[in-house]
Parts: sequence; C-alpha cells; structure tokens
Amino acid sequence: MKVPLVSAVDGSETSLRAVDWAVDEAALHGLPLRLVHASGWEQYKVVAPALGLGLPLEQQLADSIVEIAAQRARRRHPDVDVSVEVLPEDAVIALVREGRRAAALITGERGRGGVTGLLLGSVSAAVAARAHCPVIVVRGDKAGIEGAHGRILVGVEDPQGGSAAVRFAFREAAARGCVLDAVHAWRCPSHERAEHPRTAGEPHLYCKERAATLIDEAVAECVHDQPTVRLHSAAVEGTAAKVLVQRSAAADLIIVGARRPRGPLGLPLGRVAHALLHHADCPVAVIPRAA
Repeated sequence: MKVPLVSAVDGSETSLRAVDWAVDEAALHGLPLRLVHASGWEQYKVVAPALGLGLPLEQQLADSIVEIAAQRARRRHPDVDVSVEVLPEDAVIALVREGRRAAALITGERGRGGVTGLLLGSVSAAVAARAHCPVIVVRGDKAGIEGAHGRILVGVEDPQGGSAAVRFAFREAAARGCVLDAVHAWRCPSHERAEHPRTAGEPHLYCKERAATLIDEAVAECVHDQPTVRLHSAAVEGTAAKVLVQRSAAADLIIVGARRPRGPLGLPLGRVAHALLHHADCPVAVIPRAA
C-alpha cells in the first residue's frame, strides 16, 4: 500500500488552494491523498443527545469541510484515490501524528481568520517545526503556486546535513521535468579575507570557490543517480535567507532542510526556513534532517 500525501483542510481559501496543490502532487507521483480536518466536536457527542439534539453542528461543519475539499480534489484529478477523516483533537498534535505515516504533509499558509499575505499561521508553523516528514506550506503568488516557472530551487547546506533536502529536490525535478537550481549562499568572514593566502588580492575568490565545491559535493550522488535532471548551480554572496527569498520569485517550489528536535515540545525553525515560510513567493518544502 502506498504511503499517502496528507493535506490539512479547515474550510479556508488558503487550505483549499493547498488541496489543489496537494492533489496535483499526488497525481504527479501516483500517490493517494488523505484530507484531514482537526476539530473539537468530540466533546459535544455526550452533551447533544442529553439535550435531545441531533448531530452536533460542530460535527456537521467538520464533515462538510472535508467533503467539500474531497469533491474539489476529485473533480481536479478523478484518478487520484482521495480519502477523508475528521480528527477530534488539537490540529498540531493530529497533524504531527499523521506525518509519521505520510509521504508529506501539505498545509495552507494560514487558517480561518488569518489575513492572506501576512505572517504564517500558527498551526502551519508548528507543524513545519515538529513533523518528522516533509512539510510543504502552499504560499506565494499565483505563478509560483500554479507551477508556471518550470523551476525548483533547493538551498544547499553542508553535503551531509542537507542531503535529504537535495534528494527530495531531485525527485521533484525529475517528476516535473523541470530545471533544478541548487543554490548556496556564502559570506567571507573578515579573518579569512585578511589571513588566508589564497585570498590575497582577490578577497572573495577563495570563499566563492569553496561554496561552489560544497554544492558539487552535495549534489554528486543525486547527479549520478538521476542524470536527466537539468541542474543549475549557483554560489551567491549574501545571507541564505535573503538570497533564497529573492530567488523564490522565479521558482515553483523552494526546498530547505531543517533540524528536528529530540524532545516532544519541539524547537523553533531555523532562521532560513523561518524566513522562507513567512516571505517566499512560492510553496516551501521543509525537509527534516538529522539533529
């Protein structure tokens, strides 16, 4: 049985856009799609009958939310196996648990009551920081969400720590038949500019060459395994957050690695992932890597 993609739905317009993106992704990879809505209606199951009431309104609303999303997904891709479930518990807890048996979790950037284009919703941020599978937050402009650029962007870190993100990026590029941009942002520390013998006369040359070598090492295995992927590498001077946010305007998906905490409470996302989830112009995939 194939592991499904899981998409969170709450009835908001941003979550329905995420459903569209998720069912496209499911069709692309030949995976089932599971739509889940976390709701607190369970607490009314005892109270409602005691008051002589029928099905609680909260349960009716929750059932309606997932069914509307499922109908939308099935109309868009009739061949995708779409299932639904209402989970009577806290959204973050439910989604993090769902992520343990999901190929990826997909959410909108904000839930009901949020203001489109402003800060990332609390549920999406918490799930991205704590889930043990890839988390994709569907955000950005129309071209980025609809995949109009034909490019995927991956932020490359060290060859070992970022390998999961690089592998994910190559799989996405291969499935979409699009260009993959592998980018590493670098800055030359002042002590290296002053002290390293190779920087004499050209203070940035050594740092730029080192960044280019790091990219080559990080992608080498995937290039060997998937030689048909059209890869463009770029070592760019600047902070990683600023460079990647700027380049997200020309991408359909940006992929970064993120550490996962060992404890149950979780830790905030790293600076780069945090910036992208709040400001990128395209969907953002956060890929867990070893702590």
